[in-house]
Amino acid sequence: MSGNWHKVGLGGVDPHDGAAASHAWARARWIVLAGCLFAIPAFYLELLATSGTGIQAARALYVGMAVACAGAIAWTAHAARKPLRFVYRNAYDVALAGGALLSVIGGQTPWPSLEWTLRLALMGLTAVRIVVALRAYFEPNRLALLPLAGTLMLLLAGAGFYVLEPRVHSYAEGLWLAFESSATVGYGDIAPTTPASRIFAVFVVLLGYGMLSLAFAGIATYFIGKEERRLRVEMHRDIRALRAEIVSLHRDLDALRDALAPGYGNEGTTTADASTGTAPNAVGAYQRSPGA
Repeated sequence: MSGNWHKVGLGGVDPHDGAAASHAWARARWIVLAGCLFAIPAFYLELLATSGTGIQAARALYVGMAVACAGAIAWTAHAARKPLRFVYRNAYDVALAGGALLSVIGGQTPWPSLEWTLRLALMGLTAVRIVVALRAYFEPNRLALLPLAGTLMLLLAGAGFYVLEPRVHSYAEGLWLAFESSATVGYGDIAPTTPASRIFAVFVVLLGYGMLSLAFAGIATYFIGKEERRLRVEMHRDIRALRAEIVSLHRDLDALRDALAPGYGNEGTTTADASTGTAPNAVGAYQRSPGA
């Protein structure tokens, strides 16, 4: 990762580290992403659990998330030249692994206020990590992936509302509520009423903001890049024209120098011949004339 991500613990591999660490992290970061995705079903399994089976499944997912994040960090740190520096640069993922392990504790609903706060904070941090992991796929050169990602998010959000919201009686209504939430329209015909659906709506709204921001930023960057490429082409064309003019100017100067140099030599020779009365045929003739 570039920029100032290392300041928030998302620095990835140090640019001055070896190639082995870079190759390891190129694979390990997808393990981190997969682990973060475990947190979403784990959260809702606990929230909606009516038996111990759901809670146990949620705990297993949290353990999987912790193992994935910690394993990816350990794998890359082993390949890095400075393992402790790599761990420090990726403290965010270390914190996610610790939060996932702590989530195994408890789980019985209704949660107290402190546990609600901690679990929502973990979900928020996990959502940010997912967005950061996927940001490479939303760059201007991959702008075509944005509609596909938006469609997939809308389909999943519709299914989520269909499961979590009692007032949604069909998948089509779930899609409509997902669209209203992600686009922040809020017509009011359907609204989340349960804690689970409201929390889900928060994440859908945040993802909707993120997708729209990425889309508009990508479109703007595309047109700016296109204008920059046009200016760059014009600049190179002007440089080539200027270079051709300089070459032509050098050629004209050389021709002018060749044309003027003999004239200056003949003028000097004629003046010398007139004063000494000798013939301007050869240099030796000037040397022999005094002894004649």
